[in-house]
Amino acid sequence: MAGVVTSVKELIVVVQFDDDAPNAQELIVVQNDTQTELLVTHLAPGGLAYCLNIRADTRVVKGMQAERSHRGIEVPVGDATIGRILSAVGEPLDGGDPISSDTPRKNILSLTRSNSRFTATKPEILETGIKVMDFFTPFVKGSKIGIIGGAGVGKTVLTMEMINNVAKGGTGLSFFAGIGERIREGHELYITLKENDLLKNTCLFFAEMNENPVLRSLIGLSAVTGAEHFRDEQHKDILFFADNMYRYIQAKNEVSTILDQVPSEGGYEPTIFSDVKSLQDRLTSNDNGSITSVQTIYVPADDLSDPAVQFIQHEMDSAIVLSRKVADQGIRPAVDINVTTSSLLTPEIVGERHYVLSVRVQALLEKYESLKNIIAIIGENELSPADRADYAKAQKLITNFTQNMYVMTKHNGIPGQFFTREETLKSIEEIVI
Repeated sequence: MAGVVTSVKELIVVVQFDDDAPNAQELIVVQNDTQTELLVTHLAPGGLAYCLNIRADTRVVKGMQAERSHRGIEVPVGDATIGRILSAVGEPLDGGDPISSDTPRKNILSLTRSNSRFTATKPEILETGIKVMDFFTPFVKGSKIGIIGGAGVGKTVLTMEMINNVAKGGTGLSFFAGIGERIREGHELYITLKENDLLKNTCLFFAEMNENPVLRSLIGLSAVTGAEHFRDEQHKDILFFADNMYRYIQAKNEVSTILDQVPSEGGYEPTIFSDVKSLQDRLTSNDNGSITSVQTIYVPADDLSDPAVQFIQHEMDSAIVLSRKVADQGIRPAVDINVTTSSLLTPEIVGERHYVLSVRVQALLEKYESLKNIIAIIGENELSPADRADYAKAQKLITNFTQNMYVMTKHNGIPGQFFTREETLKSIEEIVI
């Protein structure tokens, strides 16, 4: 039997079923001219199904009938999605031809059950060509890197540079999930990929900030579903880029508010921990293939202690922190080296030479920060010869880590730079040894 819409409040639609109630995460279809799809969030006593109006269709009114679809939100997966831009519900956004109905589709909310278990192998380092990243936060296949920073410090530029440098190697397939970011940034990324002939190895999913919170909260899961298919069915290695993970939390928080859920301490949705885990746990590797992810994390009010930022950061193997203080000095990328961390910077992964060098560099840069305060009071000439030498070395290191980006060439006219890890290590050894 069909259900009946009993109330409509913003994006929340309540449908009553006297019999054959739907399951949570199932789509039900309103019997109107547009066949509006609603996503069931939970069931209440009396056969009430609380649903989200996915497309914010205002043509749903009280008294309309709704029928079960016996399926969840499904997006196309496979080769037909390469080079395309898709929405959270799998619809093309690039003005291209519709994706064939014969293309395999998968439920974005169902967990992949793989028969293959992951076996640890020797870590494989991928070169980004960006000195400060390759040295302090090695990009290891299957790892997760977070690019953390406030507004306007270069998170998206750094992500686009990594896509340009790593994806053009053609070693795997790239996925990009645009979660609640500006339309302009999505357009610039698409043009950049197209001009560099990288669309042939890239799948894009977008739900920008103009979309409703339901679509913004689902877009990451849609992109992950596509990545899982290539990893498990075609045994490919995936490079997964997400911009911005904090917007994912914001979207979930908006949905939680609409559902009248009591917020957790800090003002976020009560399910913030499980929301983060449900997405991050799917960005994993197994014997079929790997998913290596780079995720930008917006920091509200430049507060690194924000609960959402902390939850996401704890899921990362490396955290690259971009600082407004560094950016104001004209240093690009504006990486705050003293708070950037990586659990992958070990002798077993990067080798003894790289590790020992990193320890020396970090010691010099920490000393540089303490000497700056002293110099501000008594002047550099009052330092001991050894301190002056270390201060000078640290200044050279900071200059050495400054680098021009390929993706900024069309804006500033300065050619981009790419450095191999060996070139990076040699340039640092020339300064500190």
